Amino acid sequence: MYQSDVSPLRRVLMKHARDAFVAPGRIAEQWKDLNYSGPPVYEEACRESDALAIQLEDLGVTVEWAEGRDLGLDSIYMRDPSVVTDAGAVLCRMGKESRAVEPAAHANEYARLEIRVAGMIESPGTLEGGDAVWLDRATLAVGCGKRTNHQGVLQLQRILTGTVEVLEVPLPDWSGLGDVFHLMSVVSPVAEDLLLVYPPLLPVCFHRELLERGYQLIEVPHEEYEPSMGCNVLTITPGVVLAVEGNSETRRRLEAVGVEVHTYLGTEISRKGFGGPTCLTRTLERESD
Repeated sequence: MYQSDVSPLRRVLMKHARDAFVAPGRIAEQWKDLNYSGPPVYEEACRESDALAIQLEDLGVTVEWAEGRDLGLDSIYMRDPSVVTDAGAVLCRMGKESRAVEPAAHANEYARLEIRVAGMIESPGTLEGGDAVWLDRATLAVGCGKRTNHQGVLQLQRILTGTVEVLEVPLPDWSGLGDVFHLMSVVSPVAEDLLLVYPPLLPVCFHRELLERGYQLIEVPHEEYEPSMGCNVLTITPGVVLAVEGNSETRRRLEAVGVEVHTYLGTEISRKGFGGPTCLTRTLERESD
């Protein structure tokens, strides 16, 4: 079963830093143009990739390593180039032009892993996986902003017609690092009825929709939102999450409602590129209910 962000996580696709960052020379060429906060340190990034994979395996998650190399620094953020559904994978068309080649690389991975491709987003549509959040098995919220446009949402609706309700969520034009602002930057499912959110950037209509659907919302404090990525957590099982180290107040708020929080060191692979654990992993399999 694919259509969940909270059911027990069993298998993910990741890109190792040695294959995304390739070599220090490439890092020096790219990091400023990609709006990283600083150049990742290659050797340390590789160690962080290894450690994160071991931690996921210890939590019961099988890690599949993507084989493609030299696609750019951002290719380490594997959630964005595709959306995986019960019907198969949907290949995205990236809103960030420097990542245009990544969906084709995902197609190669799915062929290798024998995962069906259900469709692809075509011009003029754009869609990135970081804008797609599963609220439940039948409801997919999709942020519409600088990375994903209305045409991309419509195409996704057509691909999934009759099986999934697709909610289009208009994203604010944030004045900060807008090119890395996804819907998953402001909402992360933690359990079937529990979401971690950052209210200042949560669209009012969507905020109201979540409350009407009965979700309990745990708020990330302003000082832990950006660049600390307090709102970016990966749910391993309902009520058990993985987060980048730090964000002590967000952690306290989660633990106060019974959430178990595991952390990893993401100085090079997360903080500098503003991509947390959901960004680093493309979910391939979660347990059925």
